[in-house]
Amino acid sequence: MQEKVPGTALPPARRAGAGLHLTSLPGQFGIGELGKEAYAFVDYLRRMRLGVWQFLPLGPTAYGDSPYQSLSTFAGNEMLIDIADLQKKRLLRPREVKALSSLPRDHVDYGALVPAKSALLMTAASRFSARANTKLKSAFEQFLALNDNRWLHDYALYRILKSRHDEQSWPHWAPQFVHRDAAALMNLHRDASTEIQCIKIQQFLFHEQWQRLRNYAHAAGVLLFGDMPIYIALDSSDAWANRDILRIDADGKPDRVGGVPPDYFSNDGQLWGNPLYDWDAHAKNGYRWWIDRLRASTDIADIVRIDHFRGFESYWSIPAEATTARTGRWEAGPGDAIFDALKQALGSLPIVAEDLGLITPEVEALRDRHQLPGMVVLQFSVTNEGFDLAAVPENSVCYTGTHDNDTSLGWFCGGPGDERSADEIRADQEAVLRICNGDPGSISMGLVKAAYSTPAKLAVAPMQDYLGLGSEARFNTPGTADNNWRWRLDPSALTDQLCEEVAAAVIASDREIPSALR
Repeated sequence: MQEKVPGTALPPARRAGAGLHLTSLPGQFGIGELGKEAYAFVDYLRRMRLGVWQFLPLGPTAYGDSPYQSLSTFAGNEMLIDIADLQKKRLLRPREVKALSSLPRDHVDYGALVPAKSALLMTAASRFSARANTKLKSAFEQFLALNDNRWLHDYALYRILKSRHDEQSWPHWAPQFVHRDAAALMNLHRDASTEIQCIKIQQFLFHEQWQRLRNYAHAAGVLLFGDMPIYIALDSSDAWANRDILRIDADGKPDRVGGVPPDYFSNDGQLWGNPLYDWDAHAKNGYRWWIDRLRASTDIADIVRIDHFRGFESYWSIPAEATTARTGRWEAGPGDAIFDALKQALGSLPIVAEDLGLITPEVEALRDRHQLPGMVVLQFSVTNEGFDLAAVPENSVCYTGTHDNDTSLGWFCGGPGDERSADEIRADQEAVLRICNGDPGSISMGLVKAAYSTPAKLAVAPMQDYLGLGSEARFNTPGTADNNWRWRLDPSALTDQLCEEVAAAVIASDREIPSALR
């Protein structure tokens, strides 16, 4: 695997990549897993000469299934654990897996998947001590030594308590657990020791499977590009166990919450509802929690996009009782101090700054002082007067679109929910056609090739754009709660012809995987 340029997240050679969240992988059950289909996707990336795989946060999800509202910033999503691997480890029997076989295979059905797979995972974990081999048990003990005191034990307690309180958010639990009464937690640890151990084993199994997949990707010359939301969910083990770093009271009630003002995506802005950080508290302890968080992220990925980077310079603070984000105000973020602390602890930062939306010169200066790559999204940029592909910064990631956009074809055609007027859509179409050689029949690949042509060290397109799909394949619509995070990849669409076409475009733009790694 190539070394990255000191001080920047990006590899020294120009690369191209694909965006595909793990849940969108094809597979036998409910959603994608860390099994054969994930390895097959790495093989397809290699055939297409794509050297980067970008995905969304991998934490366990809850209501709404959003990977940006995770139950833990450190834990992995247990629903991604490969069931076939558990059978190979003799932790599950083939007949026990039949409960998952009736799940729809062509779309994501979390409501059916979660209870069925959770039961299987508990069964597998309960057999670990009796059936796992010595090497695996030793690896588990090492995993505990590294993570138990940092986050794992709190996560296990949190998941048990959340289950015992009908999945309610922790501020609605019994008072002794809301306030983390020491005696109550000690009794829970005694009474639920087996269950606690099973949750820890599941986390180990996720991380063990992930590291094997990561090693396979590296051998193929593929870098892994992860994602870190700036905020954590109130309903998370992180907030429950670390409320001193958040602006919430002893009962878990925030005074103000996060979001963004009115923008391209929403006339009312976006009211995320995440608790805000107490930046003074972070500064006093040397940003220790953030150092642990970024270190954990780099155990998962080679490059980490921090969502809503501008919040480190200033963030939109909204009264907790507000019904829209319109009534917020800007408040100062930690600025240079947090990045200085991260660099002192971890060295060069493998961070890409998500610098979209209302970006001020101060935000750009913060990004540039720390040599962090930013983002250019062609759906936002190509229609701007005077936009020049050749002027895209070298230290940046150029996208056709992101998981929050419609697909390039859907956007070009003015898909459902598009708030542009007919005249605006026509003007945008004309601008796109100018850079795609006037061919409306190949807009998706035209934008992909446009991204490749820029000076940006890394160019990424969602898999939907490589496949030329329309609005039916959109992954997320910001500000909406329904029908998001559901799209799945049809493996039959990854044809020899597609692989050859993408590989030719990569080679033509001088973005190939190093020959020694092909």
